[in-house]
Amino acid sequence: MLLTGTSSINKAVITLQASLLAHSGVLMNQSVEIICIGNELLIGKTLNTNAHWLTKRIALLGLATRRVTVVGDNINEISCAIQESIHRRPSFLLTTGGLGPTFDDKTLEGLAEALGRRTEVNEEALKMIKEKYLSYAQECMMDTAELTPPRVKMAKLPEGAKPLHNPIGTAPAVSVKHKSVTIIALPGVPSEMKSIFDESVAHVMKKAACGVTFFETSITSTNVMESETAPLIDKVMQTNPRVYIKSHPKGTERVPYIEFHFSTTAKDANAARNRVSEALIQLTELIQGKGGKIKPTKPET
Repeated sequence: MLLTGTSSINKAVITLQASLLAHSGVLMNQSVEIICIGNELLIGKTLNTNAHWLTKRIALLGLATRRVTVVGDNINEISCAIQESIHRRPSFLLTTGGLGPTFDDKTLEGLAEALGRRTEVNEEALKMIKEKYLSYAQECMMDTAELTPPRVKMAKLPEGAKPLHNPIGTAPAVSVKHKSVTIIALPGVPSEMKSIFDESVAHVMKKAACGVTFFETSITSTNVMESETAPLIDKVMQTNPRVYIKSHPKGTERVPYIEFHFSTTAKDANAARNRVSEALIQLTELIQGKGGKIKPTKPET
């Protein structure tokens, strides 16, 4: 699994979802890949919260994120990353970042190059952008609605692509189908990315998941070292092969404090909940048998 420039929390989420494909027995058969674009992500200026938010939302919709890739503001790098992803044939490929009016916003050029298509001014996208600037001009009582070249740049989409409404910002998102892959380019600004995803993307992914439910819960333990819990986790997962259990040590081996995260997917919400409950009870009893103390907790969001 390629993972570049992401936070440790995001790494755990991605590992969880990849493992669910092997352990859930069903179900997360609609896969997703994410490409995050921006030099700021690669030099440590900006934390990649977009990847963390997206992977969490995708899991809750019943799909599995297989890979997160981070590349800089370079047309060739963007194009190569997109081509590599298409070769793996995910159901959905999401990109974030690089849709704005400045010189370093190169996502759509990279996407067009990857697909072997030209970019062209999309009239629907241009109308969206013009309406935004007219609105800004009216709000500010200023004549700022002129469609300057940098503003028109945001309407230059790959041939055959469709713009998606941006409720918060100016640059529309972009959707294009290539072979079996649905590609959606989202802005990098988190508030814009989230609003477009919830308005235009989430329902499409939920439909593709065909009713699959993702369920998770967590407990924490004290007094038992992680090395002692490892065989207990193995035993519970062998008994409950459709439940994935991941330990997250919060303390040290000398002062053990561990979170255990349980998750599964199923066609029925009650089945998913019951499946996790059985595994949780079994692990709780095993840890208590080692002298550990257990309490429920909420998983990280």
